[in-house]
Amino acid sequence: MTVQNILLSGVVGSTAYGLAREGSDVDRLGMFAAPTETLLGLHTPKESHVTTAPDRTLHEAAKWCRLALGGNPTVMELVWLPGELYEVRTPLGDELIGIRGSFLSARRVRDAYLGYAAQQFRKLESRAGDHRTAKHARHLKRLCHQGLELYTTGRLAVRVVDPEEYHRFGDAVAADPASARSLLAHYETAFAEARSVLPDRPDERPAEAWLRRVRAEFYDTAA
Repeated sequence: MTVQNILLSGVVGSTAYGLAREGSDVDRLGMFAAPTETLLGLHTPKESHVTTAPDRTLHEAAKWCRLALGGNPTVMELVWLPGELYEVRTPLGDELIGIRGSFLSARRVRDAYLGYAAQQFRKLESRAGDHRTAKHARHLKRLCHQGLELYTTGRLAVRVVDPEEYHRFGDAVAADPASARSLLAHYETAFAEARSVLPDRPDERPAEAWLRRVRAEFYDTAA
């Protein structure tokens, strides 16, 4: 299915983190604007389009903003990618990148990143011996590290510094899934002891103003 009005799109996931190996999937994430008039009636359009082959997720602009304001680690990647990983980058997309800091808040970043990391831990525990155990372990470590960095510096470094360290950790956890518990506990303590540079609550005003500009831009493109 062709999705119109894509504002920002790029390669995310393992490729963006620098963790991809031969045979790894290439994941894409993006954001689109629904024609404004289609949002005004009884039946509003789909807020997300997800496809496989290729693996791509596209969220409508308002949904993306809601998820980002909630601290969602997956959607947040879209506005912190290295420049070469963007495949669609419009002026409105650039504006969104420019206000990315306003989506952040200490509690939501902490809860979201630790929550997603704990989710990866539960997956690898339940799938001990599964070929995906190492992958879940790598993402657990990545989420913990990136989340703490974002919490303490206000910046998200999508690409990891030492990919092989993550692969070694994944292999170790694949051999002994319980060994991931100590890493998760370490980061839970680190979050508790760290002082965040982020505000207590995100500032919704820039997102609201940006979204209104999007609606004005696409008012005349209704089907």
